Amino acid sequence: MILTVPRLLPLLLWLFIAPAVAQSFEPYEGQPGKDVVWVPTRHALVERMLDLATLTERDFVVDLGSGDGRMVIAAAKRGARALGVEYEPEMVALARRNAVAAGLAERAKFVQGDMFEADFSQATVLALFLLPTNLRRLAPKFLELTPGTRVVVNTYRIEGWDEETSSDLGDACASWCTALLYLVPAKVAGVWRLPTGELEFAQEVQRLSGTFTAPGGRKMSVTGRLSGDRIRFTVAGSGEYTGRVHGGEMAGEAKGGFSGYWKATRLDSGTEPEPDRGRSPK
Repeated sequence: MILTVPRLLPLLLWLFIAPAVAQSFEPYEGQPGKDVVWVPTRHALVERMLDLATLTERDFVVDLGSGDGRMVIAAAKRGARALGVEYEPEMVALARRNAVAAGLAERAKFVQGDMFEADFSQATVLALFLLPTNLRRLAPKFLELTPGTRVVVNTYRIEGWDEETSSDLGDACASWCTALLYLVPAKVAGVWRLPTGELEFAQEVQRLSGTFTAPGGRKMSVTGRLSGDRIRFTVAGSGEYTGRVHGGEMAGEAKGGFSGYWKATRLDSGTEPEPDRGRSPK
């Protein structure tokens, strides 16, 4: 097709104008998106969230619904590698420009995509500001992450999970002021063998319940909790056990009716040891 001058002029104008339009894009608070409206996390809370996650240069941070990129860029400023997943193309372009302006484009990366389809399996830290419905939908994928992976959120809790700690910006902050830290728990549901008997756990995220069966058949109730790969449980009338879980084994120290070193091996499945992709600092 041959373009005449009248047809060519609009095309040329657009080629000059389009980059300027993209550069001038400014999101506004409450801007609608695919799954959320955009409300930026205030910079003070971004820093508080990263503090709560005890971020190090060894970490890989992922922000789902990364908006203008402020969380990812703040993590990169601390030396971590970071990735933002954002559905809106204009937001992705803005975040990339912000990373370039900060001189952090090598460590702060952004991709356009659906957060529910994103692969964040290598993350050691998730830093999120999402609605409870979104967190609920993502929670099963959180549980597939390496035990000890840190999930730090702005204000909204993850339903059914117990936060490890929280931090508030104080009275000077009116809304969206609280950072909450969660640790992905190890999977221990099932039957384990201790030198002194068999231990069967039921697990609801971090909370444990179950039964200990002694060699003579006596049964005792068990309650406990997980914090990442750390486990603590009490056998009624016997004692308290603390230790670490690593795949199909766990071990630690006990005190009470039985005291000293203990080790348990999983009986009901051949669980491979968990890969170490950067656990929370000890």
